[in-house]
Amino acid sequence: MANNRPPLYLRMLEASAELTSKTWPLAARLLPERLEINENRSLWINKTPGYQPRPPLQGVIDVDLAIIGGGFTGTSTAYYVSRRFPQRRIALLEAHSLANGASGRNGGMMLNWVNGVDTSDPELTARIYQMTSAGIASIRAVIERHELAVDYRCDGTVILYTDPARAEAAHAAVEEQNAVGIPTRFLTAAELRRNLDVSRAYGAVLDPGTGQINGAQLVRGLRPVLEAQGVQIYEGTPVLRVKEGSMITLTTAQGEVRAKAIVLATNGYTGKLGYFQDALFPLHSHVFATAALTASLRDRLGWRNLAGFSDDLDRISYGSMTRDGHLVFGGGSNQAYTYLFNNGTALDHGSRLARRAQRHMERTLNHYFPASTELPVMYRWTGTLGITMNRQPLFGVRGEHHNIYYALGYCGHGVTLANLAGQILCDLYAGDDKRWRDLPFVQNRYHRIPPEPFRWLGYQMFTRLTGRSPRL
Repeated sequence: MANNRPPLYLRMLEASAELTSKTWPLAARLLPERLEINENRSLWINKTPGYQPRPPLQGVIDVDLAIIGGGFTGTSTAYYVSRRFPQRRIALLEAHSLANGASGRNGGMMLNWVNGVDTSDPELTARIYQMTSAGIASIRAVIERHELAVDYRCDGTVILYTDPARAEAAHAAVEEQNAVGIPTRFLTAAELRRNLDVSRAYGAVLDPGTGQINGAQLVRGLRPVLEAQGVQIYEGTPVLRVKEGSMITLTTAQGEVRAKAIVLATNGYTGKLGYFQDALFPLHSHVFATAALTASLRDRLGWRNLAGFSDDLDRISYGSMTRDGHLVFGGGSNQAYTYLFNNGTALDHGSRLARRAQRHMERTLNHYFPASTELPVMYRWTGTLGITMNRQPLFGVRGEHHNIYYALGYCGHGVTLANLAGQILCDLYAGDDKRWRDLPFVQNRYHRIPPEPFRWLGYQMFTRLTGRSPRL
């Protein structure tokens, strides 16, 4: 469900821009230690054994459409465009390997709703729910159509309410949603415990069509499908420079792509290409997963049904359970998210910051599930999210020649939205986007984020002074 709290983070960031240069020595002392890339293997990636990346691009190629980024956004766009335009030359360029970014390093939650969208309008509320619900159905349809080996479940997720007044308000909101055809259901504390025996929950909202998915299996499983549809895939091929024009030139380490149009499918990494640096910042989200738990251990833990949960707190916690018993958990404290100065994207998973995040998250899990204190944690990882100021995603086309397409800034709902992006971008590319024009995040203006050092200071002011993280 979308959160409609006033954008305090926006106001604090803007206030931080008024600080004088005398503040900068303080910022330097508060900066995190230097971080380097380290081992960061998720449960999802671990379940794609034997995967071998395709060779990098060498030489010069000419294409109709070049897609930069091999995650959910890039592969879904390649999938829908190549099906609609089978004669078009399409190339997908991935800097590392498919699903290397947040698509393979996330919490696995496949959810409805769009963050940052006002849900006070019943018609828009129903429209957003129908759109995201159809997006989840499309993911399932692709998996079934191509018989992909993807682990997923769609037996529902819940939002826990940890305060009686908020639980009562959520109950009323469910009644309003039901009146416009949205099939959410309010669970009393007793009803919740029959499915998920969590501590200190006064009720929950069940969304029956949501679930959990292994995004790495989906993205990597699509590779042979895309290639069969004529898409050229190059891994280990970072784009180093973009030269705009009626024919766009992409410079890579060992080659060059000349394209009539491109897609920015890089989400939290988009600023590295020189785009949307004032629109979003990369936020590193820490996650861990247990070893596979037996059915009896899951029952003793109190997890009997449902794919996952999140809570109603600003320092949002979320957890999900795979079909084979891995408990995946993230959030729950400011330490669970890391922003690096100047939009840094290289995070050392073994750093002090990352280790502290994991300790805080384990304590939060123990808070909800007291029996979880002895669970064997087997995987720890970090994914880079793309966060916008007002938490709305950005979809559209830009550039003097209107040939640069983009979808980014999913703000924690990327599993559903980034896969849905393939359909939206395909329609934009085809010039047939009328079914998306009424959405407030398609071809819309965005709130600008102040430059550094005010960006970093604003984030630190908000999280440290209020004790809250910007809710995703």
